[in-house]
Amino acid sequence: MTEINPSIKESRLSECQKRFQYQFRNTELLIKALTHRSFAHESASKFTKDNERLEFLGDSVLGIVISEYLIKNFPELSEGALTKLRASLVNGPMLAKKAAKLQLGKFLQLGKGERSTGGSKRSSILGSGLEAIIGAIYLDGGLNKAAIFILFLLKSEVKVLVQKKGERNWKGLLQQYTQKELKSQPHYTVIAESGLEHKKNFTIAVNINGRQLAKAKGKTKKEAEQKAAKLTLRKHCRRYLHQAGL
Repeated sequence: MTEINPSIKESRLSECQKRFQYQFRNTELLIKALTHRSFAHESASKFTKDNERLEFLGDSVLGIVISEYLIKNFPELSEGALTKLRASLVNGPMLAKKAAKLQLGKFLQLGKGERSTGGSKRSSILGSGLEAIIGAIYLDGGLNKAAIFILFLLKSEVKVLVQKKGERNWKGLLQQYTQKELKSQPHYTVIAESGLEHKKNFTIAVNINGRQLAKAKGKTKKEAEQKAAKLTLRKHCRRYLHQAGL
């Protein structure tokens, strides 16, 4: 049986689970997830195990859940864009930030030396601890429960990162919509150019099934096309955008 630090008795375990919004059926998994190797090494019991194996599992579960979420919710993004977005969500600093928000540090079982030197606030320990929690939830409740917890942590960050990085491909989104709903595809036409040769502005129109639906200006053709596609979606495909959470 995993040893329990006196500071993490039943009341603390209960508070911890409330913060995670998940109730463990097997609290031994939770205790193990909270046990850093420094505490296990100092423990008098040879049966005390640290959270590193759960961290390994949690890392894999986190990757598959976020990958599936991005694939389903951002069909217009390229493989490269999806890879970058996933990396921004599952890296150490992001996990440490989320762990700190949950106040995970005060629940972790740390060795005396580790705790006295600020281990409960160290980013590497917090991020690893959160991955261990994910692994524990996966073993306790399955992939669906783990996915709920992961998205509870990171879903709000996805839109922020997409908007910040400007990854949204409006042309791709419009093409996906027209192919699925209209069995057609949009066509982009330059209808005007202005400005000096090295500093031109382009006006581009979007046509679908021979009908012009929107037009927009941009400093490059690509920028104007993206703006025109976005305007088309905003004007004519509001329900679709709402379903996509945009």
